[in-house]
Amino acid sequence: MREFFQRRGKFRPQAAADDERADHPIPEDLWVKCPNCGDLLYSKELDHHARVCPKCGHHLRLRARQRIAHLTDAGSFREWDAGLRPEDPLGFIDGVGSYAAKLEATQRKSGEPEALVSGVATIDGRPLALAVADFDFLGASMGSVFGEKLVRAIERAGERRLPLLTVTASGGARMHEGMLSLMQMAKTVAALNRLGRAGLAHIALLTDPCYGGVTASYATVADAIVAEPGALIGFAGPRVIEQITKQKLPYGFQTAEFLLEHGMIDRICPRDELRGLLVSLVDHYTRGHDRLAPPVEPAPVAREAVLVGAAAGAAG
Repeated sequence: MREFFQRRGKFRPQAAADDERADHPIPEDLWVKCPNCGDLLYSKELDHHARVCPKCGHHLRLRARQRIAHLTDAGSFREWDAGLRPEDPLGFIDGVGSYAAKLEATQRKSGEPEALVSGVATIDGRPLALAVADFDFLGASMGSVFGEKLVRAIERAGERRLPLLTVTASGGARMHEGMLSLMQMAKTVAALNRLGRAGLAHIALLTDPCYGGVTASYATVADAIVAEPGALIGFAGPRVIEQITKQKLPYGFQTAEFLLEHGMIDRICPRDELRGLLVSLVDHYTRGHDRLAPPVEPAPVAREAVLVGAAAGAAG
């Protein structure tokens, strides 16, 4: 009997250790499963590889600020319009809840006020304007404030005579804002046209996924369109297209590789080679800027009309 209690006492430290583990649970994001090969990856190792699977090379998604940190020189990024926040101009409510509540929850979870982060930075010492979408914020859908931030970034690029880099990852227009969202397609393209007339370059980096009104607008109106390997890019999804056309789509349809083969994009570039490619593109497009057209003129009347319309909708 004494031997039994002695053996029982030996197990007490293990029980205490279990209690200690319960008090300090393992973080949920410590391990990540690769969606391509299924391998279980240690998060810190994955971050060290810029979230590219070291086993199969699959490019996992990056948040906007992760992307900026990966592409730009350390400490060079200066954000623009960080205080611009979306409202609920239509008082939109669906079966899940209100758009206003969804915005608040998404802002709290993501730590971002909107799905687009814009600013100015340098890449290997070369200055450029940036507008980077964050898919973790409502699928980086383009609403009125998203479009406004992008247009302001385009106009500042024109004023400062800088090339513009956009990084897209989006599900399309933000349905919660109705026409205010859809009109951002024309608004952003018009701003890019003014930038082009001023002789300044727009470099578009398409990342997974890029769909809907974003693909049909600013993402594909660029001097150079680059995509990451395996990125899915399109307007409507393949299942929708198959249902409408009653046809089976070819293998690899809407992948970056398929689009490169059919001439929709200019190049596919692995993530670890992007900085070098961007430096080459910036050098190419900024050569001879002294002989270019005058800076792009902004369109304040159109922009004010959008803001007034949004404010009126919110007041109503």
